[in-house]
Order: sequence, then C-alpha cells, then structure tokens
Amino acid sequence: MTIAEPLATTPDALRPWVAEVRTMAFADPPEGTFVQLPDAGTRVVLRVTGDGRRDVLAVGPRVRAAYHVGKAHIACVELRLAPGAARPLLGVPAAGLVGRVVPLDALPDGVARRFAREVRWLDPRAALPRIAEVLPGLLSERTDPARTELLRAGVDALSVRLDRTPAQVRDVARELAVSERQLRNLFADGVGVSPKHYARIDRVRTVAARAGSTGWSELAAATGYFDQSHMTTDFRALMGVPPRSFFTGRLPATTPCQAIRQP
Repeated sequence: MTIAEPLATTPDALRPWVAEVRTMAFADPPEGTFVQLPDAGTRVVLRVTGDGRRDVLAVGPRVRAAYHVGKAHIACVELRLAPGAARPLLGVPAAGLVGRVVPLDALPDGVARRFAREVRWLDPRAALPRIAEVLPGLLSERTDPARTELLRAGVDALSVRLDRTPAQVRDVARELAVSERQLRNLFADGVGVSPKHYARIDRVRTVAARAGSTGWSELAAATGYFDQSHMTTDFRALMGVPPRSFFTGRLPATTPCQAIRQP
C-alpha cells in the first residue's frame, strides 16, 4: 500500500496560497495499491507521462478515498491550495470542482489558463522555483484578505491539533461572529465542502496518520469522536473499510484513475 506524502518544501513565496507541495516521479509502478485519502483541498497538478503528454489540472476536493494501481513513467508536482486560494486562481467556486479533474485550459478564467501556459513545459521535479515566481503575481491582487482570513480561522478551528480536539461548527460560527449559513457559504466557495464535511474528512485523515501511535479509543477521543464506534463508522464511510482492515492491508478493489472531465 502506497500513500502519497509531501516530498517537497513549500517555498516561502507560495505559503500565502499553497498549503502543501508534493513531487512524485515513478519509473516503475509503486508497489501495491496506490491510496488517495479523502482530501478537502483543491489541488493543481503539473503532470508529465512517459509518452510525453503534459497536463496542468485542477483536482477538486475528494470526499472519499480512492484506490488505484500505480502507474509507471510519470512525474508530477502537486500544489494543494490553501483555503480560499482556489477561486482567485481558478475563477470558480471550490464547490464546483468536488470530485472532478479539469484541465486549467478548460476553465473560464484567464488567470487559470495563463498559469497553465507558464508551467506546462517545466520539468515537474524542478518546477517549484518558477511556480514561486509566477503564482504570487497572479493572485496577490485577486485575493480578499478579510474573507480569506475568516475562512482560514474557521478551517483551523475545525481541524484536529495535537493540543486540542476540533471545535463544533456552531461554536466556530459564534466565535467568528457569523451565522452557520454564512460559514457554510464561505466553505462552499473557498474549500468546496461544508464545515461539517470538512471536519469529518480532517478527522479521518488524522486517524490514518496517527494509527498505531496510541490505542483506538484514545485516538477516537483525541480526534473529536464521541467514541471508538463513531470513529469506526466515519472511517468506514470515507475509506471504504474499517480502520483495522485498512491498516492490515484488506483494502477495497482498485478502480481506474479518474478521467479528465470538462466543466
């Protein structure tokens, strides 16, 4: 089982807009099943395949895990956009990209297409310096600082941290002095999923990352679940199998990688 992990340091110039960078290159298929965890983030991927095909793709939030056979002769750099960065770069609400893979050239916004032109011919393994030059100039005047700050405060409050369990949606809305409806609208535009669904995905990803470090009941409590049964139910719903099955390699059947879809 192979789970993609961050393999690159995010350049300082990208940190206002990019939460995480992954670079991957496979001469041979990765061993076992290639697992894509649920992910509430929107990503931009520069991908080069062995036959020379180059794609610059917007990959929307993934609400359930996906299991694939890994591919050989592929290299890519993946930018996981920070909350609120998808709309300025891609020109569409993040909610419109959930479960989709769309070429940037097919998006209606000129900034997305310009970014695709700037990076398409780069080597994914050495693309970060040029991306760090291009992206800030495209986004600095298109971002609403106050709205972005509010959204990111909501995301932080609903995320699992080592020193605290995540807050409840109603408490986050009250703390930010917005209604729950306003908070949902913020998340739909800037994250892609509702605050409740964001928190659910974040908890399951945390369980996947921390499993084995402590007992199941302690892990359930630390990640904000009512009890171990609640954690198991949530994990099964998003991952397709319960935690014990996942961590002993009893995984769902693999499926083909998602096809590129036009808007």
